[in-house]
Amino acid sequence: MFVRDLALTDYRSWDTVHLELRPEPTILVGRNGFGKTNLLESLFYVATLRSHRVSSDAPLVRTGAAAARIRTTVENDGRELTVELTIREKGANKATLNTAPVRRTRDVLGVLRTVLFAPEDLALVRGEPGERRRFVDEITVQLRPIAAAARTDYERVLRQRSALLKTAGSAMRRSSAEADSVMSTLDVWDEQLAQFGAEVTADRLAVVRALNPLVEQAYASIAPHSRRAGIAYRSAAGPDLDEIAGGAETVADIREILGDRLREVRSREIDRGVCLIGPHRDDLYLHLGEEPAKGFASHGESWSMALALRLACVEILRADGVEPVIMLDDVFAELDVARREKLAEFTADAEQLLITAAVGADIPQVLSGRRISVGVVEDDAGRRSAIIGDERASEEAG
Repeated sequence: MFVRDLALTDYRSWDTVHLELRPEPTILVGRNGFGKTNLLESLFYVATLRSHRVSSDAPLVRTGAAAARIRTTVENDGRELTVELTIREKGANKATLNTAPVRRTRDVLGVLRTVLFAPEDLALVRGEPGERRRFVDEITVQLRPIAAAARTDYERVLRQRSALLKTAGSAMRRSSAEADSVMSTLDVWDEQLAQFGAEVTADRLAVVRALNPLVEQAYASIAPHSRRAGIAYRSAAGPDLDEIAGGAETVADIREILGDRLREVRSREIDRGVCLIGPHRDDLYLHLGEEPAKGFASHGESWSMALALRLACVEILRADGVEPVIMLDDVFAELDVARREKLAEFTADAEQLLITAAVGADIPQVLSGRRISVGVVEDDAGRRSAIIGDERASEEAG
């Protein structure tokens, strides 16, 4: 699989850009803040319908524009598919596939599969649970695009149930009739939250269990003298989920556990006005030996774990029959020599490799390839990113 071309309009710092790409290493070189990362981010958005840097879509739209547009053509085994996404600052996004509108933007998931390594990856180890949940969800929807539907349904029910909980306490104190109404409505939301939450959790559990041996193997290659690495899923519903073996009964089993726990904590949720149980409260447990990586891993160990997580994603996508597009966003500047060499070794045989760097010399020689210079221009139309040099274009013109 590789991206054959990418065109952006009013996407972050780019007013317009069109890149023709090939299955090879392509290095985007430019100073920090010039917009090279935005190019990779746009492709990651096509693959996951999320940015790896922000939680909402509004920052993706260029200042002063009403919408951003991403158009990319992906070739996989000789078959070409073109996705165009319109990301609105306000309102619903839209998508087309081979120029035909799709009913839901998530219908384009699966066209592009990619793994992105970025400096933000350190937060997977040292950051908050939300970073790790997002990591699991991003790889899940690439492996099973249909999983995005359950996540969307879950988030909708969570918002509505959370809104009810914020007012439930005061409503129940006003009268018994209002109390009965609140409890009856919560019963309905609990049933839906348990169902969609079970579907989301089952998808995550399957992915985490498949990733665990790959993470262990990747970490051992990067840090052979360190402790054994591993990952596991930790649910806010308690340790009972760890006993679920998987299979067709998994969703029903998880739904039952979530339903029981929601009933147990209902009074606490009403008192606090928040939803305490569900996949939005879960975490991915990363460990080195018997200790959690967060708080115990050194800086080098943390980077090794972050790299191992991403390399495991590459392997799980390959095992699913697709060679993902690998993107390295300014990570070599963050790594020591040994980890640079390991990352270069793991990614050198990628069908398509897209790399950004502030300094071209940071890129190991084994990954040399086409170099594109990214800069900025500023005139009456404002400041914007621009392609200011392309080694291939210069060679072909000559």
